[in-house]
Amino acid sequence: MVGIILASHGNFASGIKQSGEMIFGDQKQFTAVTFQPSEGPEDLRKHLEEAIDIVGGPDSEILFLVDLWGGSPFNQANILFEEHPENFAIVAGLNLPMLLEALGQRMMAETAHDVAKAILTQGRDGVKVRPEDLEPKEEAASDSGAHDDAAQQKVAKDGRLPEGTVLGDGKIKYALARIDTRLLHGQVSTNWAKYVNPNRIIVVSDSVSKDKMRKTLIQQAAPAGMHANVIPVKKLAEIDKDPRFGSTKALLLFETPQDVLEALEAGVKLPAINVGSMAHSQGKTMLTNAVSIDDQDVKDFHTMMDDYDMDFYVQKVPADKSQDLKKLLDEEAKA
Repeated sequence: MVGIILASHGNFASGIKQSGEMIFGDQKQFTAVTFQPSEGPEDLRKHLEEAIDIVGGPDSEILFLVDLWGGSPFNQANILFEEHPENFAIVAGLNLPMLLEALGQRMMAETAHDVAKAILTQGRDGVKVRPEDLEPKEEAASDSGAHDDAAQQKVAKDGRLPEGTVLGDGKIKYALARIDTRLLHGQVSTNWAKYVNPNRIIVVSDSVSKDKMRKTLIQQAAPAGMHANVIPVKKLAEIDKDPRFGSTKALLLFETPQDVLEALEAGVKLPAINVGSMAHSQGKTMLTNAVSIDDQDVKDFHTMMDDYDMDFYVQKVPADKSQDLKKLLDEEAKA
């Protein structure tokens, strides 16, 4: 795995490291170096050398993410880079989208150079603005849904594919089906989306589909190049049987177990359910630090386990170890 060293003036590096792990989970071969006002270049150089040992040593693949091109963290990292140009790389202008992309890319990349090359676009694309008309026209026009299926260019006059059109094998694919009270947020858009690689995110909720503001916020939170839709459960049941969605690989997000049960009862076939986050509120019992349940949730989970051939597992982020939901519920019942 490529080691990552964050370096900055002041405590920025340690703060963004905490933010990255809050979204992506605890990370190995990952550390931060801060350059304090009372320190000099030699102190900083020593901290960076110690960080190199922490993430794997000078012979390992190491990516330095620094705050400012030409600043002291960059300059000292650059000295070390010159000693190991084959396996070290530096990217300046560190921001959170860039860091999250780096954490995801290093799962698949073999070299620091590969990760550095891959994260440049995400670091730049992570800079967005509202109102949207402040965006330079050439950049705003680039987000045109280029990842849509090429076959979808064959549309009817109303902009929709004609009924009866078959894309792919005519059957929608579910890359992940997750229960998450927060729906589309950082852990999903940057972590799970990277892990399961869908081409569309679908939020399935009767209540959210009727809330214009929440729908808009969810659509805006979609990762760059990916569309997010918000639909009621009934619509999911229709899509599940519609051959026009045969080229869709979807990440499904449910707000509650009740929505999942309704979808199953409507005939939607799901391979498994990831129980990611269920917020705590009055009357609920904490099953894990991320999942709280009440009597109705327990009843509905047991109904789904008994009546449908599928797995239920608790896992906040891909880096966490998954836990069998039935076992957790049985242990809670005995407590």
